[in-house]
Amino acid sequence: MRRLIITTLSFAAIAIVTFGATQLVANNGKETATTDEVSAPTEETLTVFASPTCGCCSDWIEHMRDKGFQAEKREVSNINRVKKEAGLPRALASCHTAFIGGYIIEGHVPASDVKRLLREQPEAAGLSVPRMPMGSPGMKVQGRGRDAFDVILFRKNGNQEVFQHYPAQSSL
Repeated sequence: MRRLIITTLSFAAIAIVTFGATQLVANNGKETATTDEVSAPTEETLTVFASPTCGCCSDWIEHMRDKGFQAEKREVSNINRVKKEAGLPRALASCHTAFIGGYIIEGHVPASDVKRLLREQPEAAGLSVPRMPMGSPGMKVQGRGRDAFDVILFRKNGNQEVFQHYPAQSSL
């Protein structure tokens, strides 16, 4: 039985490597991947602290799970205490606070930006989408477009920069 498992795993590994090499050759030796195609590390769980009554927090968690993250929701009665203890600047606050890979993820940050953060590993405290912009992950309303919003990369020294900009869209 053990030999069968090892053989099966070996064939699976060979198939994955062969497929990757085939794709590389098919793309003339250039690696091409969009940020959504890069998967989140499965060994790390996204731990989300949120109010038990917040529906958009649950919708954001579902967005993250749909994009490959393992997410665990921890309901807390005082979310502001979590934010303060994490050192989150007040101006960057939103409705839920998450942690993964040593970073703070505040608010409705798209999964593709969290994946990019984990892949690039910049020296930063985390990412934030301040407030709750309509149309951001977890804040989508059928028939309504998206407000423009920025994903902010913030550092422990207080410096901030736009990590990703999302323009307004009249309809989704």
